[in-house]
Amino acid sequence: MDRIRTIIGKMTLEEKASMCSGGGCWTTEEIKRLGIPEIWLTDGPHGLRKHIGRKDSTGADISELAVSFPSAVATASSFNTEVARRIGAEIGEECLRENVQVLLGPGANIKRHPLCGRNFEYFSEDPLLAGETAAAFINGLQEKGVAACVKHFCANNQETWRMTISSEVGERALREIYAAVFERIVKKSKPWSIMASYNRINGVYATENRKTIREMLRKEWGYEGCVISDWCAVHSREEAIKGGTCLTMPGASGTDHEIVDAVRAGTLSEELVDEAVEYILNLVFWADSHRLPEQKPIDFSHGHEVAYMSEVESAVLLKNDGLLPLDPSKRIAFIGDMAEFPRYQGGGSSMVNTENSVSALAAVKGYCDVTFARGYNGPEVDDDLIAEAVKAAKTADVAVVFAGLSSITENEGFDRPDMELPENNNALIRAVAAVNSNTVVVLHTGSPVTVPWEDDVRSILQVFYGGEAVGEATCDLLFGRRNPSGHLAETWPLRLEDTPAYLTFPGDSGTARYIEDVYVGYRYYETRKMPVRYPFGHGLSYTVFEYSDLKLDKEKFGPDDEVGVSVKVKNTGNMAGSAVTQLYVYVNKCPIMRPSVELRAFEKTELQPGEEKELKFTLTKRDFSYWDTKHGCFRMPRGKYEIRIGSSVRDIALSATIEAEDEIIPENMRYDIMSLMEDVLKHPLGKEFFSTRSDEITDGLLRSGIAGHNKGRTPTKEELLEMAEALYSQPLLVVGMYLPYTTDEEIAELIDRMNGK
Repeated sequence: MDRIRTIIGKMTLEEKASMCSGGGCWTTEEIKRLGIPEIWLTDGPHGLRKHIGRKDSTGADISELAVSFPSAVATASSFNTEVARRIGAEIGEECLRENVQVLLGPGANIKRHPLCGRNFEYFSEDPLLAGETAAAFINGLQEKGVAACVKHFCANNQETWRMTISSEVGERALREIYAAVFERIVKKSKPWSIMASYNRINGVYATENRKTIREMLRKEWGYEGCVISDWCAVHSREEAIKGGTCLTMPGASGTDHEIVDAVRAGTLSEELVDEAVEYILNLVFWADSHRLPEQKPIDFSHGHEVAYMSEVESAVLLKNDGLLPLDPSKRIAFIGDMAEFPRYQGGGSSMVNTENSVSALAAVKGYCDVTFARGYNGPEVDDDLIAEAVKAAKTADVAVVFAGLSSITENEGFDRPDMELPENNNALIRAVAAVNSNTVVVLHTGSPVTVPWEDDVRSILQVFYGGEAVGEATCDLLFGRRNPSGHLAETWPLRLEDTPAYLTFPGDSGTARYIEDVYVGYRYYETRKMPVRYPFGHGLSYTVFEYSDLKLDKEKFGPDDEVGVSVKVKNTGNMAGSAVTQLYVYVNKCPIMRPSVELRAFEKTELQPGEEKELKFTLTKRDFSYWDTKHGCFRMPRGKYEIRIGSSVRDIALSATIEAEDEIIPENMRYDIMSLMEDVLKHPLGKEFFSTRSDEITDGLLRSGIAGHNKGRTPTKEELLEMAEALYSQPLLVVGMYLPYTTDEEIAELIDRMNGK
């Protein structure tokens, strides 16, 4: 730190300004006279993408050879943070061997809508799952000495107008959903850099947004790393420095004078420039210290094995009525162009140059000979190819159709037009299923699609964009050498019109209004009790898991307590497999409008047939809290909650109830007879006053006639107290009407005491 500040003290203002801009398209600025080296930044959330020998090109066709790993949506679907850590570590090793110091990834934005063209590059619709997976990836990467640059901070959830759109998002949704994923990442993995996104957040460009960078990221979360702009995302060098963006990328030397002029004009403090330079130099010198003394070739075979195992754990068996695993002695037909040419990665900045991709058609030779029919070639329906596929399907015992989204349908730079597979894929599946009742569909997509032929096929395996080893992994899963264990990291709705942001995506007039608020993904579908195609967390296996003995270590808890949860999971089937145990907190009774259920913990457990293990989880106040916009903090309200254990948000095996005490938040506010009861009860004196009057309140309810008799039955005290809770949204004046033995003077005295008189 002292060394860096000494260097800054020797820099001219012009040098400081130049340091706040890239030295080229992919490097930081080098200042030889001060011993400041340049460092390389490259794309690579799914594999290293370093451009061959050039600093001024963004072309994917000239990047170095590297391993292509499963896309982020697949990695999150593994529900195994160790998978993410291994991928991060392997990419970090490749970075070191290619003399790369900063990897531009992972992408951690929330999947707000299934049509976002870049959803394959993001982990989940849930901030816990996305945050835990991203943090593990970053820890693996940075343990190798390569800095992560988490992107895109924040509320970047579409490609349409991505460089100008304003994400109009409420404070609560920002805190509970869109920023929450980055908060978890910062606190669990301390990434060395974060990328500020293109979009505006409530009217202010993300690169200039003091509220999100300086106040939330820096002050509240304690972030000490470097904030880097997305490429060409800075519109004002002065405002970027003021907002908290340290490094403008790519090189923008032509605008360095804006910083110099602003400092000399007195509109920009030089201390803020020094602060930005310090963050940049911290990153530069840390990264530079981890360079390899000599470059070594990349071990592509080891990386390929990591890619393979990662995809094995990530693929999701969506449907299976017993057809899978396949019997290699049967006559099997592989149908569909993607059997030979799989879509194993997304396009854009995550595209990797690999020479080691393996198709399912090549990998299946290790099992048996198959009949192959192309089925489609290009975007149009080809009747001749479909006829050839039907002929192959008729003579096969099992037909496996490979389908998916092409690069012209789902990619960086544009959003999808709909949730459909290409019509040539759907036509092929319908035609094959019509002549072969044993049809399997393998899907290569980065996000949900409709499956109008679901009832006509027996099995569906979602392999996502599974990286260069997707073909081997697919065949091993189809034939049962490996047991599917992935679970969906996002909900698959029945139709596009059911999605929570249907009416506001992608927006208009330069804005995207997040009117669905915190009701994103399964939080929306579960709260509304809507039918879906496949729920969040869904995934099948070739074996069976059973849960038992759910225990909570307390029945009631307060905001300072932890809740211990234990449960047993057992493999009762005949094949080894991995159970994905998901813990949800269900809001049984709470005075606050909020999603009915939220994922709060998960664990993947490998089990042999007959094997049983006990799992333990710890829940804290945050797991029961919502963002209180009035007080500007997360607050746990009183209420009854269910701890639910299951294999998806809808496949719940066990539940247990626990009661939370209200969290008292001190506040400087004046109380009067019109103060709401929910605010009065937040004050210790108010809480004490009413806690001793439960009998009086229940008696008052009976006297008032509100809690009338029902065919001669008097409500129980518990029923009356539950009714009384409905009064919490009413002012103290109304509640006083149901206190027959408390005088107006006593209530007036309470108000005075709460006001400090």
